[in-house]
Amino acid sequence: MKKTVVGLTGQSGAGKTTISDAFRENGFEIINCDIVAREVTNADSECCKELAKLFPSCFDENYSLDRQKLGEIVFSDKNKLQMLNDTIYPFINKLIDEKINAAESEFVLLDAPTLFEAGADKLCSVIVSVVADFGIRLERITKRDGISAELAKKRFSSQHTMEFFKAHSDFVIENNGSVNDTFQKTCEVIETIKERYNGG
Repeated sequence: MKKTVVGLTGQSGAGKTTISDAFRENGFEIINCDIVAREVTNADSECCKELAKLFPSCFDENYSLDRQKLGEIVFSDKNKLQMLNDTIYPFINKLIDEKINAAESEFVLLDAPTLFEAGADKLCSVIVSVVADFGIRLERITKRDGISAELAKKRFSSQHTMEFFKAHSDFVIENNGSVNDTFQKTCEVIETIKERYNGG
């Protein structure tokens, strides 16, 4: 069965969960890349053993990762973030590829905050990006992750701009309004994608 893989990405705090839920309700099988990243960084995994060589202070003797400590290091230093990405993404993409092949639906949504950084956009037929105004994102992410505004801003500065997402996506959903409004916009995008790709 030929799969249509939609890559869902966007800015931190832009509200990808609402969009992902809409795709699920419209028959898409969801592959959540945050969950995939956790799977490849389970204690004692090959990925953790590689990462422990680079970030020894973030691991205990069982190769169990302290995610918060690692986040504080890499979001304050772009070179260290690049080291992390170069190590972890090959493991993530291999597992994503396996999950796409195992998917039972012909429509698959790859929910991937770092879709472009990982090179996972190459696995997708369509790219959908979610963006939102700075203030809205800041409020969402400090509430959701329980982090300071300063740490949230550091995270934002390590990511792509709104202009980048608009230039590199087939569809851009602006998520500044209500959940219902965003859900409706997403359903319209899904309808267009299904019309374009149904039956090849």
